[in-house]
Amino acid sequence: MTASGLLALEEEFRRLKNVERPAVSKAIGIAREHGDLKENAEYHAAKERQSFIEGRLKELEGVISCSQVIDPASLSGDRVQFGATIRLADEETDEEITYQIVGSEESDAKSGRLSVTSPLARALMGKTIGDSVEVHTPGGRKSYEVITVEFK
Repeated sequence: MTASGLLALEEEFRRLKNVERPAVSKAIGIAREHGDLKENAEYHAAKERQSFIEGRLKELEGVISCSQVIDPASLSGDRVQFGATIRLADEETDEEITYQIVGSEESDAKSGRLSVTSPLARALMGKTIGDSVEVHTPGGRKSYEVITVEFK
């Protein structure tokens, strides 16, 4: 994963542990004071939230402890690989789009961060400038041409 992706996961871990966990614990305590727990919606909602937080903390702890940080700026070359920022042209519409290939935990296609495990990223791996790739999408087949490959 990239350094910025690891930093975001570490920040989420700290927020869940230091802010969300104490807040939900307090909410459970307040809900308990209202009496009968069997029909106490506030209590059940707080317990459900607590379960989600604890699960996410364990998941983040595992991902963070096993992550390997790769600095895209230290990479070079003209082939698409992890960390590359690629500008693509849709071969049908000539519309251009830019993606950076990142780890699955830090991906967000809307902000241009494409998971290394996504179909498009897998199709792009090893390609160079001028190569075409064809990807099967929910809307049908899409063809893209690689315009640039950068490591920044």
